[in-house]
Amino acid sequence: MHFAGLNLFAVVLAAVVSFMFGWLWYGILFPRQWTAAVGKTETDMKAQGGPSPTPFVISFIALLVMAWVLGSIIQNLGPGEVTLRHGALTGALFWLGFVATTLVVNHTFQGAKPALTFLDGGHWLGVLLLQGGVIGWLGS
Repeated sequence: MHFAGLNLFAVVLAAVVSFMFGWLWYGILFPRQWTAAVGKTETDMKAQGGPSPTPFVISFIALLVMAWVLGSIIQNLGPGEVTLRHGALTGALFWLGFVATTLVVNHTFQGAKPALTFLDGGHWLGVLLLQGGVIGWLGS
């Protein structure tokens, strides 16, 4: 299904895959490192009564928007075949130019621990590589 030339299935799949990557990254691979980097303990997290669904809903909506914008950019970069490699490379370049730089600036002014910048930066790199790869693989 296409809308304005953009493969909507690819956009939704890219959002779903990157949402699941976030669960893997923060929930399975680095949960202790993340809580330490944000200055919380497991006791602090349990005292909140469990995670609220609101951040997860907002996150998924944001990932949908991100995938749609990335797909639109990949589609409009110019002539040529859109491939998995092309999409992933585009995602990586956008991560380097916009996401990594923004994280470094924001975390520096917020006084966040460098570990948080590396954890969040790694997460967003994975998100954009996956989204760009899925969109490139399925075609924009």
